[in-house]
Amino acid sequence: MSERWTPHATVATIVEHEGRFLMVEEISLGLQVINQPAGHIEEGETIVAAARRETLEETGWLVEPEGLVGLYTYTAPANQVTYHRYCLFAKALNAVDGAVLDDGIIGPRWLTIDELRVSTQLRSPMVLTCIEDYLAGKRYPLDVIVEHP
Repeated sequence: MSERWTPHATVATIVEHEGRFLMVEEISLGLQVINQPAGHIEEGETIVAAARRETLEETGWLVEPEGLVGLYTYTAPANQVTYHRYCLFAKALNAVDGAVLDDGIIGPRWLTIDELRVSTQLRSPMVLTCIEDYLAGKRYPLDVIVEHP
């Protein structure tokens, strides 16, 4: 019997403020890349709670998720892992003074869509796809996500 295929469940958060997007500059596989605040959903954690936590841990910003942009799948060529991404959009509340960021994080960056479109440092194609979908108006209420306790 072969091993069961198991995708990785992740969240990503789009935070727009005055025409700029809150991004994360980080090191991945030895390369400096740009991503949304994103990461794995922990056991017992809701999707919304994961989005809040990952955004804080990677950028030092408190945010309030307002809706869902979409669900995305991507198989990374570097490790052949398939990621299932819940991409939420959120309102920026405030930066936390003295926030300690996750290992491998260089720091937050606020970038325009034009800067993102020409970047050669995006961690995966999902980064730009999620933002383009957000800008195209693909937004759904959070209550489309139903999580049973």
